[in-house]
Amino acid sequence: MTTNSKPKFAMYWAASCGGCEIAVLNTHEVILDVDANFDVVFWPVAVDTKYKDVEAMEDGSILLTLFNGGIRNDENEHIAKLLRRKSKILVAFGSCACEGCIPGLANLCPVGELVHTAFNTLTTDNPHEIYPRITFDVPEGELHIPKLEKVLRPLDHVVDVDYYMPGCPPESHQIAAVIDLVVKVLKGQAELPPKGAVIGVGDSTVCDECPRARNVKSINTFRRIQEIAPVDPTLCLLEQGIPCNGPATRSGCNSRCPNAGAQCIGCYGPDEGVLDYGARLISAFSSVIDAREPEEIERIPGRHPRPGGADLSLQPGGVAAEGEQGSMAGKMRLCANRSVHLLHERRMT
Repeated sequence: MTTNSKPKFAMYWAASCGGCEIAVLNTHEVILDVDANFDVVFWPVAVDTKYKDVEAMEDGSILLTLFNGGIRNDENEHIAKLLRRKSKILVAFGSCACEGCIPGLANLCPVGELVHTAFNTLTTDNPHEIYPRITFDVPEGELHIPKLEKVLRPLDHVVDVDYYMPGCPPESHQIAAVIDLVVKVLKGQAELPPKGAVIGVGDSTVCDECPRARNVKSINTFRRIQEIAPVDPTLCLLEQGIPCNGPATRSGCNSRCPNAGAQCIGCYGPDEGVLDYGARLISAFSSVIDAREPEEIERIPGRHPRPGGADLSLQPGGVAAEGEQGSMAGKMRLCANRSVHLLHERRMT
């Protein structure tokens, strides 16, 4: 245990890829400010500390914890609750902790199906279909591995969160700005924003910071980006029929993906004041459809498949179309509709 008088800093990864840690390191010399102003007491990817070390700390003794990754298993939940208890300021750091992000796609499938797929595919040598077990007896004793929960949850579904910092990962210049703010707060030169604030972000949308030219949009078909050759490097991607999430997504990334020729995928989350992210996107997409007849309006988005396997046909209220209640498309629409209501309820409370 440390006897250093500097404020304590911690960082933890749950269900995540490690990109958030890399983004912190990409702040370059700013990372030295962390070392100069904080005592790093827990950061599994960088510091050899144990859970028992954190458990032995006094409650509230860690000033700042950056928690990245969603809550996928019981170990993630245990550490989330432990760090909440030990930390004065807990930040949901990165999109996975804020709203689930890529790992959240696993919520489309039952846990058993996920495990079976991971250990029983064409690239997996598992002829006896051996799967992980939560406990296993060995000569040295009983081994335990984390138990997968039924769904992945964002951090604030498990513990109280003080601040949100989205991004996949958060941009390094935004991380540096937040670190600079915290250092100034420690020196009495600044104040923290109100609890619950989204930090390290811009004040507009990705569209507003994107340098691509925007004209009068008129789309007669939506296409995947790989179906367009070449993509115009100067024209708005949505005007080229590529579903770009920029119109509804919060700024702060310097429109990095559109600048590289890829559509925005929304990792900075909904813009300020947007209660229903999906509805805002559907509104933006439907506003550029060049059609008047209902059948044609239905056809234009309907040919573009969802990642989960369903189409993008527009149905009132997100409900399944007649005759497809048992289909994947119907289930996806119902799932999306429930998710929208959950997001709306969460933001209203």
